[in-house]
Amino acid sequence: MRKNIVLAALMSLCLLFTGCGNENVPLEGSSVITDSSADSGSDSDNDTPPVSEGGFRVDGTKLLDANGNEFVMRGINHAHVWFRDQLETALDAIAATGSNTVRIVLADGDQWEKTTAEDLERTIVECNERKMIAVVEVHDACGMDERSYLDNAVDYWIEMKDVLAKYPDTAILNITNEWIGQWDAKAWRDGYTAAIPKLREAGIKNTIMVDAAGWGQYGESIHKYGADVFNSDPDKNTMFSIHMYGSAGKNKATIARNLKGVTDQDLCVIVGEFGYNHSDGDVDEAYIMQYCAENDIGYLGWSWKGNGGGVEYLDLAEDWAGEKLSPDWGEVLINGENGIKQTAKVCTIFE
Repeated sequence: MRKNIVLAALMSLCLLFTGCGNENVPLEGSSVITDSSADSGSDSDNDTPPVSEGGFRVDGTKLLDANGNEFVMRGINHAHVWFRDQLETALDAIAATGSNTVRIVLADGDQWEKTTAEDLERTIVECNERKMIAVVEVHDACGMDERSYLDNAVDYWIEMKDVLAKYPDTAILNITNEWIGQWDAKAWRDGYTAAIPKLREAGIKNTIMVDAAGWGQYGESIHKYGADVFNSDPDKNTMFSIHMYGSAGKNKATIARNLKGVTDQDLCVIVGEFGYNHSDGDVDEAYIMQYCAENDIGYLGWSWKGNGGGVEYLDLAEDWAGEKLSPDWGEVLINGENGIKQTAKVCTIFE
């Protein structure tokens, strides 16, 4: 119990600052950002055919499964690295919500105990046995600006490449959570255009997912340089994720602008995290779900259980087994209009 309390406290340091609205985060439309919008440098030619045979592949704005069918994520984030003993209980409960995807929090050893190859494979298999796709990510680089954190995540995944190679059709590689914290699109571009070729050169073929800059909330980083990042992938099999809290998800106009700014470039995007409220402001969760449902965009709510440090309200369930959902968040995400139960479809790879 004491160990879990300590781990929850560590986790809260990241969760508390996820998308936090402080003086370093510009208001929508502000020019107070650290990169120049005049330097676009993007190549919008994304016509190279995808080459991920036998697994997921990106085709324009769509994610196709190994059968060639469109797959739209509907699911939940689970903080596995801090609550390893709850994996099966949590996944049973998440599967019961109708979720078709689970985003699994892991660690590369930079900040938290390194996830072993055995544990990585266990999480993927446990998800797949419940007919859910696993989106695997390491959380250690959350909000970090130094390139070394991204490099360490890349090195970790290269170490784990033999595990990933077994599951190209049921596991997606979200390189690392919310690198970088600054609203700096150039640094974000430069980091990922170096990282992705390195992963491919190592032989990793899984679909790659990349979070936006600015604690995942700076959608403009993808608008400006997403094509550069996509085209740095020799396999042309990279998709993007925006995290929506009080900055990126605060109102209808902001939500639509963030997502449409990606899809208008013929790039694939999901809402990789969102809540109904946060330390940086209220979130229009109903419109996030509505927009995603109307436009076939995936979404993954944060998070099943285990939040601490003042953001306990982000728990979707009041117990690990999911016998009682939180009324303001869990009930809305799972049972509400455009929620998981209403809109999720199982990946055809499991049929």
